[in-house]
Amino acid sequence: MSAIRALGSEFEKVFTTRMWWLLALLLVGYVAFLAGGLGAFLGWASENPDAAASAGNTAVPPGAGLAPLIYSFASSVGYVFPVLLGALAVTGEFRHKTLTPTFLAEPHRGVVLGAKFTSQLAMGAGLGVIAFATSVAAGAGALALFGLDTALDSSDTWALIGRGVLAMALWGAIGVGLGALVPNQVAAIVIVIAFTQFVEPVLRLGASLNEVTASIGRFLPGAASDALVGASFYSIASVGTTASLDWWQGGLVLLGIGVIATLVGGATTWRRDVT
Repeated sequence: MSAIRALGSEFEKVFTTRMWWLLALLLVGYVAFLAGGLGAFLGWASENPDAAASAGNTAVPPGAGLAPLIYSFASSVGYVFPVLLGALAVTGEFRHKTLTPTFLAEPHRGVVLGAKFTSQLAMGAGLGVIAFATSVAAGAGALALFGLDTALDSSDTWALIGRGVLAMALWGAIGVGLGALVPNQVAAIVIVIAFTQFVEPVLRLGASLNEVTASIGRFLPGAASDALVGASFYSIASVGTTASLDWWQGGLVLLGIGVIATLVGGATTWRRDVT
C-alpha cells in the first residue's frame, strides 16, 4: 500500500504545478512548427521538383514514406520534454527542500524513487500522445493540402505512433535517472539541453561517416529511440553509412539507460543526508 500512496503522491506533485502543462504547450508548438513546416515544404517540393532540385539534392523518401518521417518529429525532436519533466520531478525536490517531508511520509527511499520512475513513465507516455497527435494533425494536414498520401489508413503508421508513445514514456524514465544522478536542477537542465540539442546530433552525424563508428553510434540514446519508433528525419540528415537497431533493441537500450541511471542515482546521491 505504501508504494500505491507514494505513486499517488508523485502524480499529485506533478499535476499541482504548472511545469507539466507549460512543457506540453512548448512541445505542441515545437512539434507543430516542424511537422507542419516540413510537410508543407515537401508538398511544395513535390509540385515544384525543378525548384527543389536547384535548392539542393536531399534524399527524401517517395510517396507514403513521407508521412512516417513527418510524424516521427514528435519523438525525434520532442523527446527532450519528457526528459526535462522527469529530471525536474527529482531535482525540484532538492531545490525546494521538499525531500525531507517526502521521506518523513515514506521513509523507504527506494519506494519514493520507484514511484517517481513509474509516474514519469506515465507522464512521458501522456506527452507522447500529445506530441504525436500534434505531429499527425499538422503533418497530415500539410500533406493533404498538397494531395500527398497521409498514410493514416496504414496499420504500419499507427504501429509507429504506438512505438513513439512508448519511446516518449521511456525518455521520461531516463529523466528520473538523470535527476537522481545530478540533483542540481540547473546542471540537469543544462545537461539535457546541451546533450539532446547539440552533443548527440553532432556525435550521430560524425558516427555515420564510418561503418565502424556507425555500429557504435546506433547505441546512442537518440539513435536507439529513433530505431524504436522506426522513422526519423536523421535518416536523411546523416551522411554516409547509417546503422540502426531493431525496434525492440532500441526499446531495450532506452529502458536499460533509464533503469541503470536510476539505480546508480538511487545508490549514490539519493542516499545522502537531506537537510
